[in-house]
Amino acid sequence: MSDPVNRRTFLETATVGVVAAVSSPAAAVAASARSQVADVRLAGHSLRELRDLYRHDLFDDYLPFLDRHVFDHERGGFMCEVEFDGRLLSTNKSSWFDGRGLWVHAFLYNHFGRDPRQLEIARKTADFLMKTRPTAADALWPKTYTRTGEALMPADGEIYGDLFIAEGFSEYARATGESRYFDLARELIAKCVRLYDHPDYRPVIGRTYLGADARPFPGARILGAWMVLLRVCTQMLEQTADAQLESLARRSTDAIMNAHFNPDFELCNELLNHDLSRPHNEYAQLVYTGHCLEVLWMVLREARRRRDTALFDLATARYRRHIAVAWDDVFGGVFRNLQHVERNVWLTDKVLWAQEEVLIGTLLLVEADVPWAADEFSRMYRYVRSTYPLTSRGLPMWMYAGNRRMEYASFLAMPRRWENYHHPRHLMLNLLTLERLGA
Repeated sequence: MSDPVNRRTFLETATVGVVAAVSSPAAAVAASARSQVADVRLAGHSLRELRDLYRHDLFDDYLPFLDRHVFDHERGGFMCEVEFDGRLLSTNKSSWFDGRGLWVHAFLYNHFGRDPRQLEIARKTADFLMKTRPTAADALWPKTYTRTGEALMPADGEIYGDLFIAEGFSEYARATGESRYFDLARELIAKCVRLYDHPDYRPVIGRTYLGADARPFPGARILGAWMVLLRVCTQMLEQTADAQLESLARRSTDAIMNAHFNPDFELCNELLNHDLSRPHNEYAQLVYTGHCLEVLWMVLREARRRRDTALFDLATARYRRHIAVAWDDVFGGVFRNLQHVERNVWLTDKVLWAQEEVLIGTLLLVEADVPWAADEFSRMYRYVRSTYPLTSRGLPMWMYAGNRRMEYASFLAMPRRWENYHHPRHLMLNLLTLERLGA
């Protein structure tokens, strides 16, 4: 940090994504620091110009297409398999996308003008999810189902879908004041932790990162699982104090920062043994950099919520390290999957969400007046803006993935899918940060 006072006052005054009003000497110093930050230019734009670009991407580009073609206005939920012209390729739905979509539109309502149209999208989706809720003890929502809710593909023991639904219900509870949705989110989290703590949890997890031939790894501790648990818990703790959620948030943070961090190469392993020890096989060399870049900005926010300067500084240093390792010096952007550290074996595809995680985290660090953050944000923003939007081709979509060069042909070869979570989350969170910066 160029000025330790700025970091300290940032942590003292920033809570729940809203900077406190100037009512103390510390807050006055923080306001002065924000005033200085507001003079910076990012990727060649003033903060106000950048805010306007973000607002266009969210309100003029993303939301109209989703409203016309993706959201099921009749039944609720999201039909994300869609062609460029809005033609549906399938009416099937997913618990992942419905839970995430519920969160997005409840968050939009809560933070961007309390638009009743967004609340209606959230309400219909919450109602649809309740109709598809499994009834058996510790059963999970199906991974996919028909437009009307008949199960197609089971969750197969994977907890992510239910955690995304919990995130959606908790944000919907904030929007409506209906505590039953908050209570249901707590129940879903508790169920997911019970399943995750089972020593045989998800033995096929290695296939996600190393392919179909990956050796079984029952009971693995997964950086991505701690990540989603931390994100859901901390958002709920912003609404109300809760001892169980607080304990789980701290457990998740400890696992992320202490167990998964590998001091041999100063990167976070994706998979550990069930007891959080490091495996003695190929999984000890696996670093899923996409999750590292995502979870570390969540730890930054958690450090801010807890006003923990030591945690904030540690997460900041590790964030910079992971960006540096994942960055593609040839074509720009970050890679998401370092399959073997010592052999330097990467998957070289590029996914939009990993780039946007860097934009979220570096803008948070700009807000905290971290000296290197503005340059990192600007480098990534220029890369994303010049690479992923399809507006130059007259299309409202952004490419969500492609080859190393992000060539259009590589995107065309991929399944059509509307990205209804990471992209709007990035736009919303960074809009709020820009507003706090005075844009």
